[in-house]
Amino acid sequence: MAEAKILLIDDDPDFVEATRTVLESVPYEVVVACDGDEGLEKAQEERPDLILLDIIMPTKDGFYVCEKLKSDPELWDIPIIMLTSLSQHISDTAYSLQDGMMQEADDFIDKPVRPNELLARVARLLKQ
Repeated sequence: MAEAKILLIDDDPDFVEATRTVLESVPYEVVVACDGDEGLEKAQEERPDLILLDIIMPTKDGFYVCEKLKSDPELWDIPIIMLTSLSQHISDTAYSLQDGMMQEADDFIDKPVRPNELLARVARLLKQ
C-alpha cells in the first residue's frame, strides 16, 4: 500500500522542517506549501490524503483556505487538521475556535505540536 500523502501548509520554515521530519519517520509522503494560495494550488495538483493547515499566514489565512477546500466538490472530503498557536493569542485576535469549527476543519492541534500527538491524530483521520 502506498504511503499516505500529507500536504503541510505553513509559513514557518522551522516548524515545516521539524514537522516534515516527524511525518516522514512514519513514513508519510510530505508536500509543503508556504502560504494559503500555494496551499490551494498544491491541494488541487497533489490530491493529498490529509492536510495540515496553519491558521495565521500571509496572503490567505487558514480559515479562508479551509473554507475553499471544504466547498470544492473534488477536495471537500480530504481531512484537515488546523494548526494553531491561537490559544495563546486568542484574546489578541478576532479568531476563535468557534470560527474554526464552523469552517468544518476535522481537528485542531495547538502549536507547539508534540510529535506523538500529531502522529496519533493524523493516523486517526487517515483511517476514517
